Amino acid sequence: QVQLVESGGGLVQAGGSLRLSCAASGSIFSINAMGWYRQAPGKQRELVATITNSGSTNYADSVKGRFTISRDNAKSTVYLQMNSLQPEDTAVYYCNAISDYDIFWGQGTQVTVSS
Repeated sequence: QVQLVESGGGLVQAGGSLRLSCAASGSIFSINAMGWYRQAPGKQRELVATITNSGSTNYADSVKGRFTISRDNAKSTVYLQMNSLQPEDTAVYYCNAISDYDIFWGQGTQVTVSS
Protein backbone atom coordinates (compact mmCIF):
# COMPACT_ATOMS: atom_id res chain seq x y z
CA GLN A 1 0.00 0.00 0.00
CA VAL A 2 1.00 3.60 -0.63
CA GLN A 3 -0.30 6.54 1.35
CA LEU A 4 -0.36 10.01 -0.19
CA VAL A 5 -0.83 13.28 1.67
CA GLU A 6 -1.29 16.51 -0.27
CA SER A 7 -0.72 20.01 1.06
CA GLY A 8 -0.30 23.55 -0.20
CA GLY A 9 -3.74 24.39 -1.53
CA GLY A 10 -5.51 27.62 -0.73
CA LEU A 11 -7.03 30.82 -2.06
CA VAL A 12 -5.05 32.98 -4.46
CA GLN A 13 -5.83 35.86 -6.80
CA ALA A 14 -5.65 35.44 -10.56
CA GLY A 15 -2.06 35.69 -11.73
CA GLY A 16 -0.72 34.35 -8.45
CA SER A 17 1.20 31.19 -7.63
CA LEU A 18 0.88 28.18 -5.38
CA ARG A 19 3.01 25.10 -4.79
CA LEU A 20 1.36 21.80 -3.98
CA SER A 21 3.21 18.98 -2.25
CA CYS A 22 2.42 15.27 -2.16
CA ALA A 23 4.28 13.14 0.37
CA ALA A 24 4.29 9.40 -0.24
CA SER A 25 4.78 6.71 2.39
CA GLY A 26 4.42 2.97 2.63
CA SER A 27 5.49 0.78 -0.28
CA ILE A 28 7.09 3.64 -2.20
CA PHE A 29 9.55 1.26 -3.85
CA SER A 30 6.64 -0.04 -5.94
CA ILE A 31 5.79 3.35 -7.47
CA ASN A 32 6.50 3.77 -11.19
CA ALA A 33 5.05 7.23 -11.69
CA MET A 34 3.20 9.96 -9.82
CA GLY A 35 0.91 12.67 -10.98
CA TRP A 36 -1.53 15.43 -10.25
CA TYR A 37 -5.16 15.46 -11.30
CA ARG A 38 -7.91 17.97 -10.62
CA GLN A 39 -11.66 17.98 -10.43
CA ALA A 40 -13.76 21.11 -10.69
CA PRO A 41 -17.39 21.19 -9.50
CA GLY A 42 -19.64 19.41 -11.98
CA LYS A 43 -16.72 18.21 -14.08
CA GLN A 44 -14.80 14.98 -14.46
CA ARG A 45 -11.40 14.49 -12.89
CA GLU A 46 -8.71 15.43 -15.39
CA LEU A 47 -4.98 14.97 -15.76
CA VAL A 48 -2.79 17.93 -14.85
CA ALA A 49 0.75 16.52 -14.94
CA THR A 50 2.67 13.32 -14.43
CA ILE A 51 6.29 12.39 -13.73
CA THR A 52 7.94 9.00 -14.04
CA ASN A 53 10.74 7.51 -11.99
CA SER A 54 13.14 8.48 -14.77
CA GLY A 55 11.96 12.07 -14.60
CA SER A 56 9.91 12.17 -17.78
CA THR A 57 7.05 14.62 -17.50
CA ASN A 58 3.73 15.11 -19.22
CA TYR A 59 1.33 18.05 -18.96
CA ALA A 60 -2.20 18.86 -19.95
CA ASP A 61 -2.28 21.46 -22.71
CA SER A 62 -4.18 23.83 -20.45
CA VAL A 63 -1.30 24.08 -17.97
CA LYS A 64 1.77 23.85 -20.22
CA GLY A 65 4.12 26.72 -19.60
CA ARG A 66 2.42 27.63 -16.31
CA PHE A 67 2.70 24.51 -14.13
CA THR A 68 5.80 22.46 -13.34
CA ILE A 69 5.85 19.00 -11.78
CA SER A 70 8.97 17.84 -9.96
CA ARG A 71 10.00 15.24 -7.43
CA ASP A 72 12.40 14.90 -4.52
CA ASN A 73 13.20 11.20 -4.26
CA ALA A 74 15.00 11.63 -0.95
CA LYS A 75 11.80 13.01 0.57
CA SER A 76 9.45 10.78 -1.45
CA THR A 77 7.62 13.94 -2.38
CA VAL A 78 6.20 15.28 -5.63
CA TYR A 79 5.55 18.97 -6.16
CA LEU A 80 3.34 20.98 -8.49
CA GLN A 81 4.44 24.57 -8.95
CA MET A 82 1.52 26.54 -10.33
CA ASN A 83 2.14 30.00 -11.76
CA SER A 84 -0.11 32.46 -13.55
CA LEU A 85 -3.14 30.86 -11.96
CA GLN A 86 -6.53 31.59 -13.49
CA PRO A 87 -10.08 31.17 -12.16
CA GLU A 88 -10.51 28.13 -14.41
CA ASP A 89 -7.75 26.42 -12.43
CA THR A 90 -10.07 26.31 -9.42
CA ALA A 91 -10.56 22.68 -8.42
CA VAL A 92 -9.70 20.00 -5.92
CA TYR A 93 -6.22 18.76 -6.80
CA TYR A 94 -5.42 15.10 -6.23
CA CYS A 95 -2.07 13.37 -6.15
CA ASN A 96 -1.79 9.84 -7.42
CA ALA A 97 0.83 7.11 -7.55
CA ILE A 98 0.94 4.22 -9.99
CA SER A 99 2.52 0.86 -9.24
CA ASP A 100 2.55 -2.29 -11.35
CA TYR A 101 -0.68 -3.46 -9.77
CA ASP A 102 -2.56 -0.51 -8.35
CA ILE A 103 -3.28 3.19 -8.39
CA PHE A 104 -3.32 5.16 -5.17
CA TRP A 105 -4.94 8.54 -4.51
CA GLY A 106 -4.53 11.23 -1.93
CA GLN A 107 -7.43 12.97 -0.22
CA GLY A 108 -7.17 16.10 -2.34
CA THR A 109 -6.43 19.74 -1.64
CA GLN A 110 -8.61 22.67 -2.66
CA VAL A 111 -7.22 25.38 -4.92
CA THR A 112 -9.39 28.44 -5.42
CA VAL A 113 -8.40 31.25 -7.77
CA SER A 114 -10.34 34.48 -7.48
CA SER A 115 -10.73 36.92 -10.36
